[in-house]
Amino acid sequence: MYLFKKLLADYYYTLDKNGVSGERLTYRLAALSEIGLTSDFGSYRVGFSKEEKAAKELVMHWMLEAGLKVTVDGAGNVFGRLDGKNPELPALLSGSHVDSVPNGGHFDGPLGVLAALEVAEAWKQTGYVPDRPYEVVIFTDEEGARFNGGFSGSMAMIGEATTEDLLPKKDGNGDSFTKVLEDIGLSVDGFFTSGRDLSKLEAFVEIHIEQGKRLERVGVPVGIVTGIAGPCWLKLTFTGLAGHAGNTPMDDRRDALVAASQFIHEVQSLPQQVSKSAVATVGKVEVLPNGVNVIPGQVKLTVDIRDIQRETRDQLVDMVIEKATTISKSHHIELECEETFREAPVPISEAMQGKLAQAVTSQGIEPVYLPSGAGHDAMIVGHVLPVAMIFVQSKDGISHNPAEWSSLNDCVQAVHVLKEFLEKY
Repeated sequence: MYLFKKLLADYYYTLDKNGVSGERLTYRLAALSEIGLTSDFGSYRVGFSKEEKAAKELVMHWMLEAGLKVTVDGAGNVFGRLDGKNPELPALLSGSHVDSVPNGGHFDGPLGVLAALEVAEAWKQTGYVPDRPYEVVIFTDEEGARFNGGFSGSMAMIGEATTEDLLPKKDGNGDSFTKVLEDIGLSVDGFFTSGRDLSKLEAFVEIHIEQGKRLERVGVPVGIVTGIAGPCWLKLTFTGLAGHAGNTPMDDRRDALVAASQFIHEVQSLPQQVSKSAVATVGKVEVLPNGVNVIPGQVKLTVDIRDIQRETRDQLVDMVIEKATTISKSHHIELECEETFREAPVPISEAMQGKLAQAVTSQGIEPVYLPSGAGHDAMIVGHVLPVAMIFVQSKDGISHNPAEWSSLNDCVQAVHVLKEFLEKY
């Protein structure tokens, strides 16, 4: 297993303490990497695939070895439970997912699952029993590569998955959501009745790679997430008039691409006007009729707008629409605006950030606070429960790519932070 040797090459074994084993974590990361391994040494375990199921089954085996009670719900979510001293108390949950994007990396998702499991292993080795129940969770289909959605498992667990949204979906092969479930031994009825009794759940904490460069720039292994950005997607259509590129004078044109280009240039200055964590991205552009000698008559583009606070995110949405409207009018261009998606941001409470800060400080690490621009299962669970997130430094900020990498030293320090957080909760 190539990942095993590479991770251990520069590992500081002094981090093996209080029952935590870097070598055990490494072996398991490497073993999961072999399931769906691509020719580029990437990961191909899309949601609801036999590869995702095989990865879950391997982790379930390790859960049983760690002394956890293992259950699987109707959505395929896996829970490994340790009852603790007071089984009647609401449980603390930690985990992530094991599915990937096509040809993705080996840390996005699996690290959060295996770090949560490593805490249970450490407790078993040291004889520690937590006060309340603890559950290691694997959520189904976080990435959404199969149906261009995502968070299917976490939404099912909290009761937010709907038949109206999921049943009409088809994958790239034309297979329906129903057929895909049945192919891996699940059912529609089971999927949509897999909601947990939320009164029996206390909180959820997720370890995840940063997928950015902030922690690497400051040289810190882990960071405390302040909130998870909620995206809003706008589809803008700029409509002018197509014409001959040679016979239409410059002062008699309604060039949709000129207007759209000005908008794309100016939209990048808007996020900083509302908050430090806001972002806006034009990620898809279609020019019509797209001919060499034809003035563009229409441009369709998408804008992805995000922030960790609903108020500033929505303020930025309004500013983007206003900017597009003003530019269109100045160029005598018609504008159509359609909102195609909106997800509420999830700010992480100061109380939960404070608990993580104490855990980070206890490991001799200076707390670094940063937002999450990407969505995570914690974002969904955060609709109904207190959540916390620990980010682990990512090399060069690369993610969703075979080159995705976090050092074992940083990963194990994240396990110690998680362990301390759970014990002192």
